[in-house]
Amino acid sequence: MEQIVSFPGLGIGEFTLNRVAFSLFGKPIYWYGVIIAVGFLLAITYAIKRSKEFGLDADRVLDVIMGGAIGGVIGARIYYVVFSWADYKDNLVDVFKIWEGGIAIYGGIIGGFLVGALMCKWRKVRLLPMADLVTASFLLGQGIGRWGNFVNVEAFGEVTAGPLRMCSPSAANYLLNQGLIDNATAQQILEGTLGVQPTFFYESVWCLLGFLVLAWFTKKRRYDGQMTLLYAAWYGAERAIVEGMRTDSLMWGSVRVSQALAAFLTVVSVAALLYFHFKIKKANDSEYMRLYVYSEEAQAILRGEFYPKKKTENAEEQVPAPQPEEAVQESSQETPTQQEETASAVQEEGSGQG
Repeated sequence: MEQIVSFPGLGIGEFTLNRVAFSLFGKPIYWYGVIIAVGFLLAITYAIKRSKEFGLDADRVLDVIMGGAIGGVIGARIYYVVFSWADYKDNLVDVFKIWEGGIAIYGGIIGGFLVGALMCKWRKVRLLPMADLVTASFLLGQGIGRWGNFVNVEAFGEVTAGPLRMCSPSAANYLLNQGLIDNATAQQILEGTLGVQPTFFYESVWCLLGFLVLAWFTKKRRYDGQMTLLYAAWYGAERAIVEGMRTDSLMWGSVRVSQALAAFLTVVSVAALLYFHFKIKKANDSEYMRLYVYSEEAQAILRGEFYPKKKTENAEEQVPAPQPEEAVQESSQETPTQQEETASAVQEEGSGQG
């Protein structure tokens, strides 16, 4: 469970990483899971905090996020298994052993988006504003989550002599067993003259920087879907480059699947951003493609008037209390006997007058 890591180019000597954070009821709790959970919780907190700026109800946003998270986990596993089928085809039970590792971020994004879209329809949440809201949250969670790869000493890149090189016996052994390096190169990694690219670090920095950019851009966005396109372009550009350095890429023949998908999404997203930019500019109308948050529906949601209120079940109807005037009228009514006595008294008073 312990691994030795060093960054000699930065003057950081050897230190030990333990994959186990702590034990709970005799079961090991791994740092990878803890870090992923922290990133997820921070991402949720951020999305809930800014939901009103997108004209969305926070409770329904949380429902969509939780459903999307489940879809993301399933999608991440399916994506990995599909492109690593040779490792699972002879033992299908291993497909479900996700705790043993084997997920892919792009599969998570795809699965999360598809299930999230279904949740939006079910919970009556507008899809594009919801997608825009969670883009910055995605980058925050991804930027934090990548440090789980560091603790596991995985998702690293090719051999390098650069100043950011990461040295570890487990990295050298992995590359040697995969036939990617020879014994002499492995020895140089152990000595610290060579190392591997810390691609987890590159992606973490890029995602956290992207989070800051999108968080700032939230108040400057012009139309719904713009932040989603920016996310796809920002993350895709980084992944298209960094994936080319990885030594554990999912392959489709000779093609790195995630790299090809990232490059495709980057080109499509940039083209769409340019298209909508010139389309809005040509329209020269501030109301054209106006943000959902300014619509009557969104404003009603923010006032708490759009979604129907739940009625109290088995509520008994209350009989209204009698009004004071009714009470006076009831008390002034006379019985028949009282009416006869009153008439007699009037007659007696009348006979004494002349």
